[in-house]
Amino acid sequence: MPRRTATMLASTLILIVLLCVGVFLTPPYSEMSPGPTVNTLGDSGGEPVLQISGRKTYPTTGHLNMTTVRVTGAEYRMNLAEVVYGWLAHDNVVVPHETLYPDGKTEQQSNQENAEEFSQSQESAKVAALRELGIPVKSRVVVSSIRKESPAQGALHAGDVIKAVDGTPVDKPDDVSKAVVKHAPGSKVSFTIVPAKEAAAAEKAGKELAGGKDVQVGTVRSEEAKRTVVGITAGTDHTFPFHIDIKLADVGGPSAGLMFALGIVDKLTPGDLTGGKFVAGTGTIDDQGVVGPIGGIEMKLVGARKAGAEYFLTPSDNCASAASDIPEGLTLVRVKTIDDATKALEKIRSGNTAGLPSCSKS
Repeated sequence: MPRRTATMLASTLILIVLLCVGVFLTPPYSEMSPGPTVNTLGDSGGEPVLQISGRKTYPTTGHLNMTTVRVTGAEYRMNLAEVVYGWLAHDNVVVPHETLYPDGKTEQQSNQENAEEFSQSQESAKVAALRELGIPVKSRVVVSSIRKESPAQGALHAGDVIKAVDGTPVDKPDDVSKAVVKHAPGSKVSFTIVPAKEAAAAEKAGKELAGGKDVQVGTVRSEEAKRTVVGITAGTDHTFPFHIDIKLADVGGPSAGLMFALGIVDKLTPGDLTGGKFVAGTGTIDDQGVVGPIGGIEMKLVGARKAGAEYFLTPSDNCASAASDIPEGLTLVRVKTIDDATKALEKIRSGNTAGLPSCSKS
């Protein structure tokens, strides 16, 4: 066989082997890419994203788009060729599989966690928006969940309102744990509660919670937490003065909180927050209106710009990452609170954008 023919044959075989390796070798990586954006002032699936009843609302224009990130599923294994392509592609990011699914978390577990975070973000968005508008929101401490085979199981139930612990009124969830840790393992803690069914009936009837009953709950030491526990997670339940519903399917996680809150503020106030401009953004939000960081900021910037956004409300803690690669035509606006965001929107609305707080790489 001539040398030239042998060389070509060997090269072809090597190429085939490399292609096979690229297709069948599955390194432990996953991929993130820009997901769809949704205008919180508009419709999704044929119905308004934000539905408010029992309170006067006002027409809105422009966009306040929440942004998303697509990720490969927990069971999907990228082959080497896909990993290399993802590394080279500008709009995608390849990350270690455990970054998206830590501790062997399944896709179902991840989806459940994302759904819970999404639900909580909606509640916090409502609270933050109403407080930004000076509308009172009633809050109460409740039993959010109970650990199986814990002392609290059977004694307390999810949804029970906790009025006091050991006779001391509680105002926030931390008050509960602070009271419990004072006890030695094996002792009893006295909870003054209103059972969940009674609390729900009172809320439906528009009545104040009255009375309460004392329940004695045992304690154990948690080796994981290194402290005394009863086996519950305390949380906060809110009573709103009118109905606010957020309708958005196939979205999870807490990162839409800021944009939901701004959409609610816009619908409850005369005029437009955006002045008809296309604004997108992201960020978690808590009951006090503080904006927190999120993941996948680079992907969200790309998705927002592709949708037509001119401005992007960026959590302060994400600014450095976001500023490292800004899509052309998109202006980043740094925000730490919902108040920062509304003030920035006022500048955008008026066209006085020179003073907008910006993001830098450092």
